[in-house]
Amino acid sequence: MSTSSYHYPRVVISGLGVVSPIGIGKETFWDNLKSGRSGIDFVNSIPSETLPSKFAAEVKNFNPLDYLYNKKFLKVMSRDIQLGVCAASIAMKDSGIKTGMVDPIRMGVEFGAGRISSTPDELVDAVIDFEDVDDDQFTRWGEDRMGKICPLWLLKQLPNMPACHVAIEHNAQGPNNTITSRESSALLALGEAMRTIERGAADVMIVGACSSMTDPLDIARLNLFESLSRRDDDPLRACRPFDRQRDGTVVGEGAAVFVLEEYEHAKRRGAEIYAELLGVGAGCDGFGYETGNAGVGLVRAINAALRRSGVRPDEIGHINAHGKSTQPDDLFEAKAYHSSLGTAAEKIPVLALSSYFGTFDAGTGAVELAGSLMAMRHGELPVTLNYEFPDPGCKLNVVHRQTMPLRNSLAMSVNRTSIGQSAACIVRAL
Repeated sequence: MSTSSYHYPRVVISGLGVVSPIGIGKETFWDNLKSGRSGIDFVNSIPSETLPSKFAAEVKNFNPLDYLYNKKFLKVMSRDIQLGVCAASIAMKDSGIKTGMVDPIRMGVEFGAGRISSTPDELVDAVIDFEDVDDDQFTRWGEDRMGKICPLWLLKQLPNMPACHVAIEHNAQGPNNTITSRESSALLALGEAMRTIERGAADVMIVGACSSMTDPLDIARLNLFESLSRRDDDPLRACRPFDRQRDGTVVGEGAAVFVLEEYEHAKRRGAEIYAELLGVGAGCDGFGYETGNAGVGLVRAINAALRRSGVRPDEIGHINAHGKSTQPDDLFEAKAYHSSLGTAAEKIPVLALSSYFGTFDAGTGAVELAGSLMAMRHGELPVTLNYEFPDPGCKLNVVHRQTMPLRNSLAMSVNRTSIGQSAACIVRAL
C-alpha cells in the first residue's frame, strides 16, 4: 500500500497533567495564565548572592508524596524526575484510565528529559577528606572514597529514569523511549508517540517532559552560553519575549504530561478528549549559524507539520511560540514564521508563555503546549507578559494587554534549541 492511500489512525490527547511555577494541576495552571500571574521571582531554594542571575521560576508548594504511588522510589528521584512522574500521575488520573482498563503491553511511555544536575550534598562525604590533601594522594579517590557515594546515586542523574519511573508507576509495559534534545524534546516525544500508535504498537502512550534548571551549576552554565537576563530589580518584568528591550531568558522548572490515545480506543471508553494531534515536524539548522541561515530548522519543522496535518498557514488559530527572550533567538524564530507562513505570519495571534515561567530545557515545550490545550478548552488566549515595546525585527501579532477570544480550534506549538534543533506540532480541539 502506498503512503498516499494509507489512512493513519487518529491520535488524540485524553489526559493532561501539569506541575509548573504557575500552578500544579490544570485548573490552577489555567487560572494563573488567564489572570496574567507570573511564576518568576527571586531564587528561593538556594543562596543567590553570588549567582549571575538572581531570578528563577520555581515550583512552589510541591510535595511529591502527594502524587507518587511507589513512594519508596522517592530516594532515587532527582527534582526533575519527581516533577515528571507526578505530572504523569495527574495526567493518568485526568484521563480516567484505571488499572486493568488497558492491556499493559499496549500502553507505553515516551518522555523528554535533559541533563540532570547532581546536588553537592550527594557527593560531600566522598570529597570532604580531600580538603588539605597533596596532589599525589588523589589516587585515594578510587581506592576508598568511591565507597562513600551511594551506589544508587547515578539513578538520580540518568535522563531515561523519568520514563522508567512512569512505566513502573502505571505498569506500562509497551514501547518506552527517552528523547534528550533540550527544549525540543517534548514535541519530538509527542511525534514519536504518535507514530507508535499509528503503526499499531500501542493504544495508549504516556508522553511528556520534565526538567529543573534552578541548580547553581545550571544557572552559571546557561548564563555563560545562552544569555540569562541580567535584570536584578523586578523579576516579574524580566522575561520579555519578542519585546525590543529583552536581554535574556530566566531559568525555571516544571513538567507536563499528556495521555495520547488512538481515537476509536478513547471513544469506546467514553474518554473526554482535549484535542487531536494532527502532525509533528522536526528540523535542525545544521550549519545555519555559519551561513547566516539560523532558524532554517524551524522552517523545515513547521513545513513538515503543515504537510502532515493538511493545514494551510491561514487556518492556524494561534501560535504557541518558543519566545526564549534572547535577542538572537527571538529574531531567528520570527524570521522562521515569516519564511514558512508567508503573509499569515503577521496576522496569526502569538502566545509566548515563557514570560510566565522562563525556559527550562526539556520541560519547557510540554508546559507551553499544556497552555494551548487549556486555552482551546476555555476559548480564550492568555496575554504574553511584558510585551511593551514591539521589536520591529519580529513583526508578530503577539497577544498582549488583554486576553483574546479563540479564533478557531487549530493551534501550532513550536520549540527550538539555541543550536537549532526544532520541532513543531499542530493540534485541533475536539
